[in-house]
Amino acid sequence: MQPPAATHPKPGGGGGGGGGATYTTIPISISDVISRSVHNFSAAVSRHRPWPEFVAAGSFDRPGSASAALARIRKNSAYFRVNYAVAIAACALVSLLGAPFSLIVFASVLALWLIFHFFREDPLMVSGHQLNDRLVLCALVLVSLSAIWFVGRVENLVIGIGAGSLLCGVHGVLRNPDGLFLDEDEAASQGLIGSRVGFAPAPGFGYSVDRGDVLGD
Repeated sequence: MQPPAATHPKPGGGGGGGGGATYTTIPISISDVISRSVHNFSAAVSRHRPWPEFVAAGSFDRPGSASAALARIRKNSAYFRVNYAVAIAACALVSLLGAPFSLIVFASVLALWLIFHFFREDPLMVSGHQLNDRLVLCALVLVSLSAIWFVGRVENLVIGIGAGSLLCGVHGVLRNPDGLFLDEDEAASQGLIGSRVGFAPAPGFGYSVDRGDVLGD
């Protein structure tokens, strides 16, 4: 009978879950590592807010002051962060449509970063030896620099990412976040919903308050 596997913290902030991510010492194949990373990525993308809520008519107005605009950006960035990431990636994709080869290369490099750094939770094993996470990070950086040198088209990519970031910034300023709550405790603290015993929303991901939950309606 195998003893329980010890867990070790993963350095470098990979795993898609911040510095607290851990993995076991039980070695698994690279294909299983990739499969688990893809699953983590799919789970993260599935947490995006509904796009009709993202562009809801009547939810846009000018903030009253610069401080109010900054507060909106902070709250909308926390609430719509997955939508913003998708929007920026889509703008980067559109910027490279005129160069299919560059699009394929940069998309492949991005996939490597997502699979082997941001959403990886398991150690990489090669010939029975565990690869250090810093070595994996250095390899990804070298691959990225090589792709930039070989393909070029960096200006297109920068323009696409810049345009996407600008659009998300404008949305963050103009989208009125009233009625958007990251968790039920925040909504209940403002007296907008009643308590729901036994309901535990996923940490870090909110929801909008349904009008049927507003007290007094």
